Amino acid sequence: MYAVGIDSGTQGTKALIVDFKGKVRGRGAAPHRPVVGLKPGESEQEPRVWVEALQKALARALTAARVNPQKIVSLGLSGQQHGCVPLDGKGKPIRPAKLWNDTSTVAETDFIVKALGGKESVIRKLGINPAVGYTASKILWLKRKEPENYKRLKTVLLPHNYLNYWLTGRAAMEYGDASGTGLMDIKRRVWHRDALALIDPSLEEKLPVPRHPEEPLGMLKKDIAKRFGMKDVLVSSGGGDNMMAAIGTGNVKPGVCTLSLGTSGTIFAYFDRPFIDPEGEIAAFCDSTGGWLPLLCTMNVTNTTELFKSMHGLSNQELEALASRAPAGADGLVFLPFIDGERVPVLPFSTAVVFGLDRRTFNAAHLARSVMEGAILNLGYGFSRMRALGLKPDQIRTTGGGAKSTLWLQVAADVFKTPVVTLAEEEAAAYGAALQSIWSFENERGRSISIAAVAAERVKTEKPAVEPQNKNFALYDSLQKRFNSLWKTLSKEFRDHREMTR
Repeated sequence: MYAVGIDSGTQGTKALIVDFKGKVRGRGAAPHRPVVGLKPGESEQEPRVWVEALQKALARALTAARVNPQKIVSLGLSGQQHGCVPLDGKGKPIRPAKLWNDTSTVAETDFIVKALGGKESVIRKLGINPAVGYTASKILWLKRKEPENYKRLKTVLLPHNYLNYWLTGRAAMEYGDASGTGLMDIKRRVWHRDALALIDPSLEEKLPVPRHPEEPLGMLKKDIAKRFGMKDVLVSSGGGDNMMAAIGTGNVKPGVCTLSLGTSGTIFAYFDRPFIDPEGEIAAFCDSTGGWLPLLCTMNVTNTTELFKSMHGLSNQELEALASRAPAGADGLVFLPFIDGERVPVLPFSTAVVFGLDRRTFNAAHLARSVMEGAILNLGYGFSRMRALGLKPDQIRTTGGGAKSTLWLQVAADVFKTPVVTLAEEEAAAYGAALQSIWSFENERGRSISIAAVAAERVKTEKPAVEPQNKNFALYDSLQKRFNSLWKTLSKEFRDHREMTR
C-alpha cells in the first residue's frame, strides 16, 4: 500500500508517493503563478493556482514512482498557514486568497488587539498574540475594504482546507491550522466568541467547527481518483506546513525539537499541554496530532548568507571554508542579522548591525563567521525563552538549506547546548502529510496506533548527531548576552533610522 503526501507552499506544490514502510517512491513538483500588480504589503494568490499545481505535482510523482495507483490508499495535505480563502454560497472563491506574508492588514490587527483589551488580555483569552499575518485581520479587512465581497461570504477556509474541500467536497478545519487564525482559544481548542464577535456576530456560522486531527476528512472524490488511476483513497485532516513538518521530522513527543534553517528560521517542539508565552513572542499553536506546538520564528537566516555570498562571489562550500578560518565566536565580532526587520525579538523596523570591528576582525573570514553565528544567536534569544517556559530539549532535528552546513549545525549545537541531527527525508512537510494519512488509515481500519509510533518507525536520521562542544558554552553564552544587550540598546535607534529613511 502507498500514501500520498502533498505540501502546497507559497512558491509551489510538492508531492511524494510513500510506501507504508516510509520509503519515498516518487516525487513531483509544480510552481505557483504569482498575482501581479499588487500594492506594497499585499501578498495574494488565486486558489485555482494551487489546484492546478497539485494536479501537476501529483501526476509527476506518480510517473516517477512507477507504482500501481490503485494501491494508493491514503492522502494527506500540508499547506501554508494563516491564509484566508473566502468562499461564496456555491463554494467558489470570492477573490484571491490573502497569504501568510500579507502585511496590508496592520490596522485591522491593531483594532482586534485593542478591542480585546490589549496584548496581555488577548493572550489570557486566546493563549496567543495575533500577528499581522494571521487570518482574523484578513477577514476584518475583507469586511472593511470590500463590503460587497463580504456580503457574498458564506465560508472562510485556510489554504490547506480549501484544497481538502476540492479533494473531498467537505469544508473542515483541524486544531493545528485553526490555532493560527487568531480566532481560537488554543487552551480549549474552540473558537473564541469575543474574537469572532469583534469582526462579525455571525462569523462563527462561516467557520467550520475545529476538529481533532486524528479524524480523517473523508474519501477522495471518485472523479479525481479516477483521473489519477486511483480507487478508494482516505484523505486525512492535513494541517499547516509547520504542523506537518513536525510529524515529518518525528517531532511528536516531548524532547524533540525541529529547527528549520531557511530564508527565515523556525524552532518548534511538541507539548502535551497548552504552552502559553505571557509576552506573546513564542507562537502558541496547536499541532496536527492532538497536542500543542509552540513555535519561534525569526525572519533572517539564509537571506543574510545569500547576500554575503553574492557580495564575495562565493558558493556554499566556499562560504563555509572561509568562515571556518575564523575561531568560534569570531573573536567577539557580533552580527545582528535584521536585514528584513525581525519578528522575534519584535523589531519590525530594525536593520542589520556589525559590532566589534577592529584590526583583528575586519576581514572576510571573521565577517563570514559572524554572519552565520548571528543567525543562530538570533534564534538563541527565543530558544532561551522557550526553555524558560518549560521546554526541555533532548535533540534538535534540522531541515532547510542551512542544514547542509556542518559549521552551522555545530554552532547551533553549541549555542543551544543540544545535539543536532539531519534527516534522511528533506521534504518534511509533504512527508509528514503522508505519515499523518497512514496514521488515519491504520486507525480507520481498526489498528489502533499512535502518531508517535508511526513516525518512530519511518522518520530516519541521515548521519550521527552533531554533539555540542562543552568548551564553547561559556564563549557563546557571553556572545548571546552581548547580542541581546545590543538589540535592546539599539531598538530606539532602529525606529529613528526607519523614520529617517522613509
